[in-house]
Amino acid sequence: MKITTGLVYCFFGVLCLVFNPAHAQSPLKSQMNKLADGVEKKVITWRREIHQNPELGNREFQTAAKIAAHLHALGIDVKTNVAKTGVVGILKGGKPGPVVALRADMDGLPVTERGELAFKSTVKTEYNGQQTGVMHACGHDSHVAIMMGVAEVLASVKNDLKGTVKFIFQPAEEGAPAGEEGGAQLMVKEGVLENPNVDAIFGLHINSQTEVGTIKYRPGATMAAVDFYSIKVKGKQTHGAAPWSGVDPIVTSSQIVMGLQTIVSRNLPITEYPAVVTVGAMHGGIRQNIIPEEVNMIGTIRSFTPEMQQTIHRRINEIATNISESAGAKADVKIDVMYPVTYNDPALTDQMVPTLEAVAGKEKVLIRPLDTGAEDFSFFQQKVPGFFFFLGGMPKGRKLEEAAPHHTPDFYIDESGFGLGVKSLCHLTVDYMDQWKGAGTASAKKK
Repeated sequence: MKITTGLVYCFFGVLCLVFNPAHAQSPLKSQMNKLADGVEKKVITWRREIHQNPELGNREFQTAAKIAAHLHALGIDVKTNVAKTGVVGILKGGKPGPVVALRADMDGLPVTERGELAFKSTVKTEYNGQQTGVMHACGHDSHVAIMMGVAEVLASVKNDLKGTVKFIFQPAEEGAPAGEEGGAQLMVKEGVLENPNVDAIFGLHINSQTEVGTIKYRPGATMAAVDFYSIKVKGKQTHGAAPWSGVDPIVTSSQIVMGLQTIVSRNLPITEYPAVVTVGAMHGGIRQNIIPEEVNMIGTIRSFTPEMQQTIHRRINEIATNISESAGAKADVKIDVMYPVTYNDPALTDQMVPTLEAVAGKEKVLIRPLDTGAEDFSFFQQKVPGFFFFLGGMPKGRKLEEAAPHHTPDFYIDESGFGLGVKSLCHLTVDYMDQWKGAGTASAKKK
């Protein structure tokens, strides 16, 4: 009876290996896990060096040089100065197969670090005419270090890879300096997804408010499309003691601000998707007793579907124009479309989530709510199927309300989550290659 039971268990074990390759712990995956464990200390060291020396978008010179030197040392083909300061590495596996792209963003932010880390940034610069510190306040230093680790692991097993890996180290995710192009959009424009043509792209983002060991994702629309707008309201300047002798652009602009708040509450099907219309700044006037000629306001729009985006654009124009006309003023509205929706290809997401569950544990891989933040990874996803997920970086046991959000001076990341990041990207790459059936399959089709 014991022998029979053992044979049954053995038989079912073989079945699992045959029919569930994404979950099977193959010799290659075991080797990658050991290599990832071995490189973890290096990843932490790289992250601290980059954190201590942050650089703003399109100015990531030292960071790019560090990355390029590392890739060269691994025997990976390297191209530099892509989209200003970007670095692209191409690793050809020992066997034929698809091209898998992995992306990490490199730039820091104009934020003065307030924490007391031993590797705290003390870098200062001038940004938009103001003196400020520079800080990796969004975790891009972690992304770079993790992908440098992934490159080292995959280069060590390249003979067993069934395809090619394209490592994309991207500048200016937070936006290029005024008057410059940059970021993922410029990389796509310069052909980063071609020669060789990419079949799928993966990216991760560390998250300071998700516990270490946890991975979160969302199929389909994940992060919002973002637009910027400006409204110039022109009235007629007059003495503050005689407002009837002019046209007050301040009162008119105030009415426009309130009118804009009705777009989301009255014009959009918010049970389907949320949306945001924010006025971020309003400038006009110079003295207490002078009604100015002009008021300028700027703001941002967040949406998740083209239809909602178009409705918001139309209503901003209508509200600003009609309220201004009713007051005898004139409105000039300008809307700049910035980033599209970060959209996780549903077929690719369904295909790859079991890989994350196998690496992190099924109970640690969770669906996250829609995020009204934005990501220029979306430009890659417009061209090829992409999967973007979030890696926990909050210390275990810390309360969510105690964890500083991204883009703040107290932003903090627990480095113990980096190993999971390395393993996740390595396993996604290998599993995608193993499951690839050639161009034209559901996971390989362009949207």
